Formats: sequence, structure tokens, C-alpha cells
Amino acid sequence: MTIRNYSLSKRLIQLVFAITFASANAFADELKDISQMADNGQQAAALERINTYLAANPKDAQAMFMKGIILAESNKREEAIKAFTDLTEKYPNLPEPYNNLAVLYADAGQYDKAKNALETAIKTHPSYATAHENLGDIYARMASEAYDKALQLDSGNSRAQSKLAMIKDLFGNKTNMASKAVDTSKTIKTADASKPSKTATMPIRAVDKKVETVRAADTKMAEAEKPMADAGSGDEKVIIEAVNNWAKAWSAKDLDKYFNSYADSFRPAKGESHKAWEQTRRERISRPSSIGVDVANPKVTFEGADNAKVSFKQSYRADGKPIRTDKTLAMKKVGGVWLIDQEIASN
Repeated sequence: MTIRNYSLSKRLIQLVFAITFASANAFADELKDISQMADNGQQAAALERINTYLAANPKDAQAMFMKGIILAESNKREEAIKAFTDLTEKYPNLPEPYNNLAVLYADAGQYDKAKNALETAIKTHPSYATAHENLGDIYARMASEAYDKALQLDSGNSRAQSKLAMIKDLFGNKTNMASKAVDTSKTIKTADASKPSKTATMPIRAVDKKVETVRAADTKMAEAEKPMADAGSGDEKVIIEAVNNWAKAWSAKDLDKYFNSYADSFRPAKGESHKAWEQTRRERISRPSSIGVDVANPKVTFEGADNAKVSFKQSYRADGKPIRTDKTLAMKKVGGVWLIDQEIASN
């Protein structure tokens, strides 16, 4: 008996396109149009439009996520893997891209990579139930292959036969996950959590390596699997994590991640242009041999669903003793990701 006697199904989380904020209506309509094109089988045209959109909006996490979905649905697995990998590098606190990487890796038979991606998703958001379930299925598949190998080496191994039979029974009796509506509360979103959204699942089959996408029925997003809540404790944790990632990128002198922490609308102090500010920051960050930035006692104050301020004590060290500063960051949610819109510092 081999692993081909049963199938594992993994969820490829689909993007939520129900963007409700008036200030982003033009962008929302563009993404909806692109999504509709992809739904109608016009993947090539949809991919061309999403690339054009990303050229003008390179930090839009929703658009980056959508590109990965379109590539996966176009059977361009390696390109989809690259798209989701780029998204994890720019926004490491989002668990959904890791889940989709796991789906694509498992579809290619790269179970170790799939396992690592899911473990990272769970580390990022321990309550991410989809990743937990998928990880369990990956473990089962790896175990099945190991038992199958044992039987090839020793066909009379009754223990391996029994354990492999149990795995077969388990998956043979399970409802095919591809037919279930997938909870979309784990998607990258800017929509109200009570609104329904479309999802997709991607079965992973040992025999048929083709990436399939099964459209599930619309379903309301449950609160239990919600990584980024509306203004409240969930978003508060995400904002603090974003600030910590910004400080880590600064300390590591990782300029790409550092600048990706800022919104395109970021307003530098003293009326300085964004281009001049970025050049100055590059020089100041690159100059010291080492930098250390610590954030202490962060406190978040919300100013609506998409705006917040986080105040904290900043300790900055650059080849010398630390300089302590009271700092406030005005945060703005862009494409489902919290980014810095303004910095206010005082000694």
C-alpha cells in the first residue's frame, strides 16, 4: 500500500476583496476587477493587471497576496512560491502566506519545507487553526511515506502495516476538506469581520500534482481564527509586533525591512521630502559599525479602525552609550498591514 491510496487536502487561503474604506475605493475597485478576471479564467490578463498595480503600489500586501493566488491558480507553482516568499520577507508577521507556501511545497512533495512553513505560521499566530490542521496532515503524510518505505524493506512488518492502515482509515473516513467552506478570518483583510468573503481550497494529491482550486461557498468569518481583529486587543498585538519588527530591522541594519515598515504616505519631520529623508536615513543607519534599538512599555491608542498611535520608550545605541527617547509612532493600516505614517520623538 502506498500514500496514493488516499488524498490529503490543504486550504489555499483566498484573499478578501471586500474593502470598505472610502479613501481606498479606487484601489478596492481595481482589486475587485482583477479578482473577477481571475475568477472568469482570465489569469494571464489578471496577472498583467496585478503587476501593473504593484508597480504603483509596491507595499500593498493584499495585492502581493493576490498575485500569489493568481500564479498558483495558473499552475505557476515556482513563481507562486516566490511571490509568497517575498510577502513573508516583507511582512513576516502575517501567517497566511506561510500557510499557502506550505500548500505549494506539499503539492511538490517537499514536505519538510511545508512543515517548516506551517510551524512558522503557528509561531507567528499560535491560534491559527488552519495551520495546525494542515501541519497535522503533513505529519500524517510523512508518517505514511515512512511506513510505506518500511514495508518495501520488510513486507512482513505487521506493526508498519497496522499503522499505515490506521492512517488510511483516518483519511478515508474524513469529509474531503476541499468541499468545505474555509474560514476566511485568517486572510489579509481590510474589511469588516462580519461580512462574508470567498475562499478557495487546494487539494494536494500524490498522484495528480496539478494545482486545483475548488471554490467554496461564501461563509461568515468566525472570531475564533482572527489574527488581526478590528480596533482592539488583536490589532494592538499586531501593532506592537510591527513596531518590534521595525526596531529589529533597524538594529540589524536591514534597510529593506526597515523602509518596508513605513507607509508610502509617511510624513518626515520638518517638511523634508520622502526621498531626502530616506537618503539621510540610509546614511545614518549604514555609518555605525553596530546599532541596537530597544522598545519598552509600548502603549497603543486607536483613532479609528485604520489609524492608531503607539507610544514607548526607545533606547538607541550606536557605537556608544544608549540614548533614551520618548517616541510616538502614528500607525496606519494599509492593505491589511500596520505601517508607520509619522514619527514624533522627544528627549
